Amino acid sequence: MKRSAIFFCSFLINLILFNNFYIEAQMNAKSVVELETSYGNIKIKLYDETPLHKENFLKLVSEGFFDGQIFHRIIKDFMIQAGDPDSKNATPGQPLGFGDLGYTIPAEFNKELYHKKGALAAARQSDNVNPERESSASQFYLVQGRVFTGQELDLMEQRNVHIKFTDEQRNAYTTLGGTPHLDYMYTVFGEVIEGIDVIDKIAAAETDKRDRPLNDIKIKIKLIN
Repeated sequence: MKRSAIFFCSFLINLILFNNFYIEAQMNAKSVVELETSYGNIKIKLYDETPLHKENFLKLVSEGFFDGQIFHRIIKDFMIQAGDPDSKNATPGQPLGFGDLGYTIPAEFNKELYHKKGALAAARQSDNVNPERESSASQFYLVQGRVFTGQELDLMEQRNVHIKFTDEQRNAYTTLGGTPHLDYMYTVFGEVIEGIDVIDKIAAAETDKRDRPLNDIKIKIKLIN
Protein backbone atom coordinates (compact mmCIF):
# COMPACT_ATOMS: atom_id res chain seq x y z
CA MET A 1 0.00 0.00 0.00
CA LYS A 2 2.81 2.36 0.94
CA ARG A 3 4.65 1.47 -2.26
CA SER A 4 1.55 2.34 -4.34
CA ALA A 5 1.17 5.68 -2.56
CA ILE A 6 4.83 6.51 -3.15
CA PHE A 7 4.50 5.54 -6.80
CA PHE A 8 1.38 7.69 -7.21
CA CYS A 9 3.05 10.72 -5.58
CA SER A 10 6.09 10.27 -7.77
CA PHE A 11 3.84 10.04 -10.84
CA LEU A 12 2.05 13.29 -9.89
CA ILE A 13 5.32 15.14 -9.33
CA ASN A 14 6.70 14.00 -12.69
CA LEU A 15 3.44 14.96 -14.39
CA ILE A 16 3.54 18.45 -12.88
CA LEU A 17 7.20 18.90 -13.82
CA PHE A 18 6.53 17.72 -17.37
CA ASN A 19 3.52 19.99 -17.69
CA ASN A 20 5.53 23.01 -16.46
CA PHE A 21 8.36 22.13 -18.84
CA TYR A 22 5.93 21.77 -21.75
CA ILE A 23 4.28 25.14 -21.04
CA GLU A 24 7.66 26.87 -20.75
CA ALA A 25 8.91 25.25 -23.96
CA GLN A 26 5.78 26.29 -25.83
CA MET A 27 6.07 29.85 -24.54
CA ASN A 28 9.76 30.16 -25.40
CA ALA A 29 9.11 28.82 -28.90
CA LYS A 30 7.02 31.90 -29.60
CA SER A 31 8.79 34.99 -30.86
CA VAL A 32 6.10 37.43 -32.01
CA VAL A 33 3.78 39.51 -29.84
CA GLU A 34 1.09 42.00 -30.76
CA LEU A 35 0.78 45.28 -28.90
CA GLU A 36 -2.75 46.65 -29.12
CA THR A 37 -3.51 50.37 -28.77
CA SER A 38 -6.31 52.75 -29.69
CA TYR A 39 -3.99 54.11 -32.40
CA GLY A 40 -3.58 50.72 -34.04
CA ASN A 41 -1.73 47.46 -33.43
CA ILE A 42 2.00 46.76 -33.56
CA LYS A 43 3.53 43.34 -34.19
CA ILE A 44 6.93 42.83 -32.61
CA LYS A 45 9.47 40.06 -33.15
CA LEU A 46 11.59 39.18 -30.13
CA TYR A 47 15.22 38.26 -30.75
CA ASP A 48 16.60 34.82 -29.92
CA GLU A 49 20.01 36.52 -29.49
CA THR A 50 18.76 38.12 -26.26
CA PRO A 51 17.32 35.07 -24.47
CA LEU A 52 17.12 36.57 -20.98
CA HIS A 53 15.09 39.55 -22.15
CA LYS A 54 12.95 37.44 -24.45
CA GLU A 55 12.08 34.89 -21.77
CA ASN A 56 11.25 37.58 -19.21
CA PHE A 57 9.13 39.59 -21.64
CA LEU A 58 7.18 36.53 -22.80
CA LYS A 59 6.54 35.53 -19.20
CA LEU A 60 5.09 38.95 -18.39
CA VAL A 61 2.99 38.93 -21.56
CA SER A 62 1.61 35.46 -20.80
CA GLU A 63 0.60 36.68 -17.33
CA GLY A 64 -1.23 39.70 -18.78
CA PHE A 65 1.11 41.98 -16.85
CA PHE A 66 1.07 44.80 -19.42
CA ASP A 67 -2.66 44.78 -20.10
CA GLY A 68 -4.28 48.04 -19.02
CA GLN A 69 -1.00 49.92 -18.64
CA ILE A 70 -0.32 53.09 -20.62
CA PHE A 71 2.48 54.69 -22.57
CA HIS A 72 3.67 56.85 -19.69
CA ARG A 73 6.50 58.64 -21.50
CA ILE A 74 6.50 59.91 -25.07
CA ILE A 75 9.13 62.08 -26.71
CA LYS A 76 8.55 62.87 -30.36
CA ASP A 77 11.44 61.95 -32.69
CA PHE A 78 12.88 59.82 -29.89
CA MET A 79 10.77 56.99 -28.41
CA ILE A 80 7.55 55.86 -26.73
CA GLN A 81 7.84 54.09 -23.36
CA ALA A 82 5.60 51.76 -21.33
CA GLY A 83 5.85 48.96 -18.77
CA ASP A 84 5.46 50.88 -15.52
CA PRO A 85 3.14 48.74 -13.34
CA ASP A 86 2.01 51.90 -11.50
CA SER A 87 0.53 53.25 -14.73
CA LYS A 88 -2.35 50.76 -14.77
CA ASN A 89 -4.50 52.75 -12.35
CA ALA A 90 -2.71 56.08 -12.48
CA THR A 91 -4.66 59.25 -11.83
CA PRO A 92 -4.48 62.15 -14.32
CA GLY A 93 -1.20 64.02 -14.00
CA GLN A 94 0.36 61.42 -11.68
CA PRO A 95 4.15 61.20 -12.16
CA LEU A 96 5.09 57.83 -13.64
CA GLY A 97 8.17 55.90 -14.68
CA PHE A 98 9.34 54.79 -11.24
CA GLY A 99 7.54 51.45 -11.00
CA ASP A 100 9.40 48.16 -11.33
CA LEU A 101 9.27 44.51 -10.32
CA GLY A 102 12.16 44.45 -7.86
CA TYR A 103 14.68 42.75 -10.13
CA THR A 104 16.76 43.54 -13.22
CA ILE A 105 17.87 41.70 -16.36
CA PRO A 106 21.61 41.52 -17.19
CA ALA A 107 22.55 43.56 -20.27
CA GLU A 108 22.64 41.60 -23.53
CA PHE A 109 24.39 43.94 -25.92
CA ASN A 110 24.87 42.69 -29.46
CA LYS A 111 26.47 44.67 -32.29
CA GLU A 112 23.96 43.14 -34.71
CA LEU A 113 21.01 44.52 -32.70
CA TYR A 114 20.76 48.28 -32.70
CA HIS A 115 18.43 51.24 -32.23
CA LYS A 116 16.94 51.58 -35.69
CA LYS A 117 13.40 52.92 -35.97
CA GLY A 118 11.00 50.28 -34.65
CA ALA A 119 13.53 48.69 -32.30
CA LEU A 120 12.24 47.33 -28.99
CA ALA A 121 14.62 48.04 -26.11
CA ALA A 122 14.66 47.83 -22.33
CA ALA A 123 14.67 50.94 -20.17
CA ARG A 124 16.99 51.07 -17.17
CA GLN A 125 18.36 53.23 -14.39
CA SER A 126 21.23 55.61 -15.11
CA ASP A 127 24.90 54.59 -15.11
CA ASN A 128 25.69 56.27 -11.80
CA VAL A 129 23.47 53.78 -9.93
CA ASN A 130 23.59 51.02 -12.54
CA PRO A 131 27.12 50.78 -13.96
CA GLU A 132 26.47 47.32 -15.40
CA ARG A 133 23.59 48.80 -17.42
CA GLU A 134 21.18 46.10 -16.34
CA SER A 135 17.67 46.41 -17.75
CA SER A 136 14.40 47.10 -16.01
CA ALA A 137 12.38 43.92 -15.67
CA SER A 138 9.29 45.51 -17.19
CA GLN A 139 9.81 48.96 -18.66
CA PHE A 140 10.49 49.08 -22.38
CA TYR A 141 10.46 51.53 -25.27
CA LEU A 142 9.91 51.51 -29.01
CA VAL A 143 12.24 53.70 -31.05
CA GLN A 144 10.95 56.40 -33.35
CA GLY A 145 14.10 58.53 -33.64
CA ARG A 146 15.01 60.49 -36.71
CA VAL A 147 17.16 60.21 -39.83
CA PHE A 148 20.85 61.06 -39.35
CA THR A 149 23.52 62.14 -41.80
CA GLY A 150 26.76 60.25 -42.34
CA GLN A 151 28.64 63.19 -40.85
CA GLU A 152 26.57 63.00 -37.65
CA LEU A 153 27.37 59.31 -37.30
CA ASP A 154 31.08 60.03 -37.86
CA LEU A 155 30.97 62.56 -35.04
CA MET A 156 29.31 60.06 -32.68
CA GLU A 157 32.08 57.55 -33.36
CA GLN A 158 34.72 60.17 -32.64
CA ARG A 159 33.11 61.10 -29.34
CA ASN A 160 32.39 57.54 -28.15
CA VAL A 161 35.09 54.90 -28.53
CA HIS A 162 32.53 52.16 -27.83
CA ILE A 163 30.53 52.95 -30.95
CA LYS A 164 31.62 51.80 -34.40
CA PHE A 165 28.76 51.69 -36.86
CA THR A 166 28.60 48.90 -39.42
CA ASP A 167 27.56 49.56 -43.01
CA GLU A 168 24.17 48.07 -42.20
CA GLN A 169 23.70 50.42 -39.25
CA ARG A 170 24.77 53.43 -41.29
CA ASN A 171 22.31 52.55 -44.00
CA ALA A 172 19.47 52.15 -41.50
CA TYR A 173 20.23 55.35 -39.61
CA THR A 174 20.57 57.47 -42.77
CA THR A 175 17.39 56.12 -44.39
CA LEU A 176 14.94 54.65 -41.87
CA GLY A 177 16.26 56.56 -38.86
CA GLY A 178 16.62 55.69 -35.20
CA THR A 179 18.54 56.67 -32.06
CA PRO A 180 22.15 55.61 -32.73
CA HIS A 181 23.54 57.34 -29.63
CA LEU A 182 21.81 54.67 -27.50
CA ASP A 183 23.64 51.72 -29.08
CA TYR A 184 25.46 49.50 -26.56
CA MET A 185 23.96 51.52 -23.71
CA TYR A 186 20.49 49.94 -23.63
CA THR A 187 19.65 46.37 -24.61
CA VAL A 188 17.72 46.00 -27.87
CA PHE A 189 15.74 42.74 -27.79
CA GLY A 190 13.20 42.97 -30.60
CA GLU A 191 11.87 44.95 -33.56
CA VAL A 192 8.58 45.99 -35.10
CA ILE A 193 7.64 43.87 -38.11
CA GLU A 194 4.21 45.37 -38.73
CA GLY A 195 2.56 48.65 -37.72
CA ILE A 196 5.62 50.87 -37.50
CA ASP A 197 3.42 53.80 -38.55
CA VAL A 198 1.53 53.43 -35.25
CA ILE A 199 4.70 54.54 -33.44
CA ASP A 200 4.57 57.83 -35.37
CA LYS A 201 0.91 58.32 -34.47
CA ILE A 202 1.51 57.71 -30.78
CA ALA A 203 4.67 59.85 -30.74
CA ALA A 204 2.62 62.78 -32.04
CA ALA A 205 0.29 62.71 -29.03
CA GLU A 206 0.19 65.85 -26.90
CA THR A 207 2.07 65.48 -23.61
CA ASP A 208 2.57 67.33 -20.34
CA LYS A 209 5.87 68.68 -18.99
CA ARG A 210 6.77 65.19 -17.74
CA ASP A 211 6.28 63.72 -21.26
CA ARG A 212 3.15 61.86 -20.20
CA PRO A 213 0.34 61.96 -22.78
CA LEU A 214 -2.54 64.22 -21.77
CA ASN A 215 -4.92 61.45 -22.81
CA ASP A 216 -4.01 57.95 -21.65
CA ILE A 217 -2.94 55.53 -24.38
CA LYS A 218 -3.64 52.10 -22.94
CA ILE A 219 -1.95 48.94 -24.15
CA LYS A 220 -2.56 45.21 -24.26
CA ILE A 221 0.05 42.67 -25.38
CA LYS A 222 -0.61 39.10 -26.48
CA LEU A 223 1.40 36.21 -27.90
CA ILE A 224 0.53 35.48 -31.52
CA ASN A 225 3.32 33.27 -32.90
